[in-house]
Amino acid sequence: MGFGSMRLTVRRDRELAVRVLRRAVELGVDHIDTAAFYFSPGGILDGEAGEVRYAAELIRDGLRPYPEGLFIATKVGPDRLPDGSWGEAVTAGRLRRQVEENLRRLGVETLDLVNLRIVRPAEPEEVAERFEALAAMRSEGLIRHLGLSNVRWEHVEAARRIAPVVCVQNAFAVDLRRHLELLRKCGEQNIAFVPFFTIAGADREGGPVPRAAREAESERETRPEQESGTVQESGTVREAATVPEAATVRGTGSEVGLRAEWRIAAAHGVTGHQVRLAWTLQQGAHVLAIPGTGDVAHLEENVAAGALRLTAEEMAEMDQRR
Repeated sequence: MGFGSMRLTVRRDRELAVRVLRRAVELGVDHIDTAAFYFSPGGILDGEAGEVRYAAELIRDGLRPYPEGLFIATKVGPDRLPDGSWGEAVTAGRLRRQVEENLRRLGVETLDLVNLRIVRPAEPEEVAERFEALAAMRSEGLIRHLGLSNVRWEHVEAARRIAPVVCVQNAFAVDLRRHLELLRKCGEQNIAFVPFFTIAGADREGGPVPRAAREAESERETRPEQESGTVQESGTVREAATVPEAATVRGTGSEVGLRAEWRIAAAHGVTGHQVRLAWTLQQGAHVLAIPGTGDVAHLEENVAAGALRLTAEEMAEMDQRR
């Protein structure tokens, strides 16, 4: 199980963010996902007011000197413009500036992995041109590995003609499966598939998260017992989840599939979110989940999901979530 760092910037409490990061490493997390454009306030998430907090700098301050074996993946593409709007880095010069910013904020000389995030629809040759710019920086020693994010398979094929693609990062969840064929093709080609929105699913596809949604999710993080009891000290066991009388999720799949999710959670004594993570990981040995949180208890819950194994029957039930 990996860890996504975007939500670390939502709250003003930098010490809490550092505790989350250090606890993640203690729990065995060795893959952290970040980006220089993960910051609040004014960034991708509408975080609490105060001085700007960068996820990459929180990682640097909390974990450097970095533990041996820790792999930090970052990404380039989304670009904050001088007028405060969001654009896309598509030229070699702008991509280089983003790579250099990631190096500076993380405090490293070489980035482990850089994913090229495609924001607007692009033809394969356009993606290849940007990927070639990153490949040149890889040859310079600024980057070790390259990946792609928010792409189609033809983008992957075009990029692989330039340099190895070790990772594809696309939206994917039990109720968000339009990239299932891409996931399978990555497995066939020994390319890691690292989905985002694994827990939130289709509800989080709309772009930057509005304040109301952020506050609702933050409330759940600070009161996880509402879903299924209290996280025990080890962070590996929870009291059995209860199946709600009317299980419905706005815009995410069938009610039948959702009730199956809750039944499976109750049978294992875990949460519905843990079941979603387990289902995702069981899509293949090449799949790595990177759920994010700014809460220690929620982190422990997410990591514990890595040990949860669903039966073939339970996987089939979960497949009804579409």
